[in-house]
Amino acid sequence: MRRQRWFEIHDQPWFPTFLRDRVTESLEAVWNGNHTYRPIAARLREAVRECGAERILDLCSGGGGPWAGLYGEIANGGAIPVVLTDLYPSALLARQTRSGITAWPESVDARHLPAELRGFRTIFSSFHHFDPEAARAMLADAFERREGIGVFEGARCDARTLIAVTAMPFLGFREALRARPFRWSRCFWSCIVPVVPAMLWIDGVLSCLRSYSLEDLRELTAGLSAPDYDWQIGDADGGPVPIRYLVGTPGAGSRRRIRD
Repeated sequence: MRRQRWFEIHDQPWFPTFLRDRVTESLEAVWNGNHTYRPIAARLREAVRECGAERILDLCSGGGGPWAGLYGEIANGGAIPVVLTDLYPSALLARQTRSGITAWPESVDARHLPAELRGFRTIFSSFHHFDPEAARAMLADAFERREGIGVFEGARCDARTLIAVTAMPFLGFREALRARPFRWSRCFWSCIVPVVPAMLWIDGVLSCLRSYSLEDLRELTAGLSAPDYDWQIGDADGGPVPIRYLVGTPGAGSRRRIRD
C-alpha cells in the first residue's frame, strides 16, 4: 500500500465547525461551478442502470457534494432519488434538499450501512480520508450485500493535479462572490480574512498526498471476488482534472474481473 498517512487541517477536531462548513461549502461550489465530476457521469449512470438500483445513496456527503451540478446528467431526463448521508449530518446538508435530492437525518457510518438503506452507493472526494482498513470495510460492506458502489476522487498525487490545486483559492474566492443567497460570513472568511481559500489550497495539496493510487485500489479489492460482482478501476479524463474511479457492480455474471 503506497498511500501516505497525511491529515487535513479542516478535518481536525480543534478546527471550528463554522469554518469547516464554510470550507466544505466553498469546495463543493467549486466542484459544481467547474463541473469537476462530469467525466464520470456516463460511467456512473451506466453502473446505476446495470445494477437496477432504484435510488442512489451518497456517503460522506458533507454539505451535499457535487450533486447540485451532477444530478441532471445522472438522471438523464428521468428521475432517480438521491439520498445524501453523513456520519455527522449538519444543517448545511439539510439545506441541499431539492427535486430528486433529499438528506438522511440520522448518522450513517459509511463502513456499515443500516439495513434499511438500500441503493447504489457513491462517495465523492472523501475516500482518501479513510485509512486502508476502513476503506476496505466500506467496499466489503457493499460487496457482501451485493450493492453497487462508486468511489470517485479528483485528488491524485501527480504534477497536473497538484498544479491545478494552486487555482483553488482563486476559484473559492470567485464562488464566494457569486454564491446566492449572499451571506456576510461567507464573504468575510473568504475575502476579508481568507481562511477558506488558504484551507482549499493547503488541504487540497494534502488530499493529493494521501490519495489512493490505482495499485492501492486494486489491493483494496483483492479478495472481494465473486462470479456475480464486477470491479472497474481507472482514471477518467475530460475535465479540469482526471477523476480516479473505483466502481463495483453486482449481477455481472461470469464476466467478473477487475477492469481498467
